[in-house]
Amino acid sequence: MAIKERQHTYGMGRIYQRGKIWWVRYYRNGQEFNESSRSEKEAEAKNLLKKRQGEIALGRFAGPKAEKVMFSELAEDFLTDYRIRGRKSQTKIHFKVKPLLAAFGNDRAKSITTDRIKRYIAQRQEAGAAIATINRELAVLKRSFNLALQAEKIGGKPYIPLLTEQNVRTGFFEVEEFYAVRDALPSFLQPVATFGYYTGWRITEILTLQWRQVDLNAAEVRLDPGTTKSGEGRVIYLDGELLKMMHQQRAFVLNLQRERGEIIPWVFVNPETAGRIRNLRKSWAKTCRETGLAGRLFHDFRRTAVRNMVRVGVPEVVAMKISGHKTRSIFDRYNIVSEQDLREAARRISAPSPKDRDKIGTIAPFPPAALPTKNS
Repeated sequence: MAIKERQHTYGMGRIYQRGKIWWVRYYRNGQEFNESSRSEKEAEAKNLLKKRQGEIALGRFAGPKAEKVMFSELAEDFLTDYRIRGRKSQTKIHFKVKPLLAAFGNDRAKSITTDRIKRYIAQRQEAGAAIATINRELAVLKRSFNLALQAEKIGGKPYIPLLTEQNVRTGFFEVEEFYAVRDALPSFLQPVATFGYYTGWRITEILTLQWRQVDLNAAEVRLDPGTTKSGEGRVIYLDGELLKMMHQQRAFVLNLQRERGEIIPWVFVNPETAGRIRNLRKSWAKTCRETGLAGRLFHDFRRTAVRNMVRVGVPEVVAMKISGHKTRSIFDRYNIVSEQDLREAARRISAPSPKDRDKIGTIAPFPPAALPTKNS
């Protein structure tokens, strides 16, 4: 259909009619775009032209096709990005995407507004989903929109609110509790507990540790880049009870190798199978119940190690390197205070003079020269 003479120019763009429908013409990087306003009203075309020119000026222009992009395409791009970056938990991430596809999969991305996202949150809560679960799904939603923006598939994204999580755990072990649990565990699991208590490493990092990563002569242990949750490598130096335990563990594994006539690469081994320890949940839960510490988690050693390192004066940046905390916010969640710390602080504050306060000592519950030993 021929373009009518009725047209108006606005800067580098213009509006014109094709039949009764108003169209807009604009340019980006020398490329011409013609887009229908789908309206017979001239004002609608003016608004569309202003919108497109604004998107171009702000670097948010994605083109007319952005209006038709479906959320299912965004979700597929998210999964592809997750896969090519070599992220772990490939199966778990699909469970986070599934409810989003059920809610938005047949919708255009531009139709997913903040109001709709809030209704989604309400529906997931009514379905009994935990707050943490919903937040992980919303994180996927946010990442999907960000990837689409980077690829210039869409011109904008909705505000995605997160729920406040009240279930942050604060459990930790005092030294007497550690020894009680450690000594009650089966003998082959006791070194695992010792390593976790002193280093704050994640249980999967401990159980997959191999002797090729350990240099007892240099008294160091290394985690290879890509094998940790953060993807970064890590090195720790062994000393005191931890170094003694690693020498004992090496002797134990060497003896097991001679008996079975095979090489055992794992540091922590199940003596019945000569393979690595796959899981200690049942033994851990049983031991905690028997020692009066039911409900404690192995992950509590992670919090404990952070607190202990800070207590004895280890710089926080060094403590983060040892425990493998990548961000300060997560590290701060673990650097928690015990009742003993609070009592000691109260005694120091209420001391009659600064000189007397100095006599009281530090908050550290054991000498800063070394971590505690069982006989201390």
